[in-house]
Amino acid sequence: MKSLWQNGVVMPRFEPLKGNGKTDVLIIGGGIAGLLTAFFLQKRNIDYILVEKNTLCTGVSGNTTAKITFQHGLIYNKLLKKHGLVLAKAYLDANRNALKKYRELSRDIDCDYQEKSNFVYSLNNRPKIEKELEALEKIGYTAKLCEKLPLPFDTVGAVEFKNQAQFHPLKFLSQISKGLNIYENTFVKEMIGNTAVTDGGKIEAKNVVVATHFPFINKHGLYSLKLYQHRSYAIALENAPDVGGMYVDESKSGMSFRNYSDLLIVGGGDHRTGKQGGNWQELRDFARVKYPNSREKFHWAAQDCMTLDEIPYIGKYSKHTDRLFVASGFNKWGMTGAMAAAEILCDLIEEKDNELAKLFDPSRNMLTPQLALNGFESVANLLSLSTKRCPHLGCALKWNEAEHSWDCPCHGTRIDEKGRILDNPANGK
Repeated sequence: MKSLWQNGVVMPRFEPLKGNGKTDVLIIGGGIAGLLTAFFLQKRNIDYILVEKNTLCTGVSGNTTAKITFQHGLIYNKLLKKHGLVLAKAYLDANRNALKKYRELSRDIDCDYQEKSNFVYSLNNRPKIEKELEALEKIGYTAKLCEKLPLPFDTVGAVEFKNQAQFHPLKFLSQISKGLNIYENTFVKEMIGNTAVTDGGKIEAKNVVVATHFPFINKHGLYSLKLYQHRSYAIALENAPDVGGMYVDESKSGMSFRNYSDLLIVGGGDHRTGKQGGNWQELRDFARVKYPNSREKFHWAAQDCMTLDEIPYIGKYSKHTDRLFVASGFNKWGMTGAMAAAEILCDLIEEKDNELAKLFDPSRNMLTPQLALNGFESVANLLSLSTKRCPHLGCALKWNEAEHSWDCPCHGTRIDEKGRILDNPANGK
């Protein structure tokens, strides 16, 4: 199963590590967050090494819908109520700056970058749309209320952000990664302090950035409680309409839409990893009814780390790890999240002040209802009877009929029928 983005794009290839090494910064993970961090470290003339256990962008970064927007659902009213005006504005500014950086970089990269409006719509909750618009006005951003959308169903309204963007992520990353100091097929088996132990040798680093999607070091940070994972699905349709922008339902169980070339990408079917959900069947049933003349050309799935408060974890891995950093929990908005993370991490590594670091600090207060739910899921699954157990922390694995994999409802590890790890946090090949 290859995504639309993985079709026909050849990523640069890099040799595995052979022997020992030393560096100022070790980046673990060759997805978009790790690559952007390496790219900006190189721009700053900081010594670094990036290692990837497989090949670049074969995980979440190659299975996105590739929307670059600082409109992350109806998040700003939530942020305003929970964190106040200053932090809500800081979140908007961090992600708006990320979009600006993509705009600048894409001038010199052929990656099908296009500016489009982004819309968050609701099927049945007009007050949520109106409250979001009111919150944005308080924050100082002008959004637009839209009554009619070119989608094959009725809505009660949508919030429009103009001048957002979409692109081809692997065309972009294939150019970004050229000339970077990367070792592929280099699996970090364990960390001893800030020394990484791999099959090919050891890497001693002053600073370490863990950009492995779900953080794999269990003895720091409590990420097994602070993160859970969601599966989401996409199909790309031929002979379907051009919807003229990017659209997402404010409901977590809703659908998203965007075009690429002559294809319409429809996303949805979401569910917590290890649980039941609509998957591709939900999307195919929808397309058969609403776009009866269309034909499916690609289908793929993605897995996203979800935080307790919908804000990513970017910064020190824990309070007690001064030179160990993390970027995770982008809550399905990894394009701007990864760019913001790269900028923040580079500043922290150089010990520069970054006014956004407090907002994304992984050690911030996490007393939320979701924390209790994550704990309940873990305990319930640990007590479940099953011959298939997750190698991460021993939870009972559940069979995923749609994708033919064993999935962990606790933390999101996925394992194929041959025992190969498809998605972490279980650390293995």
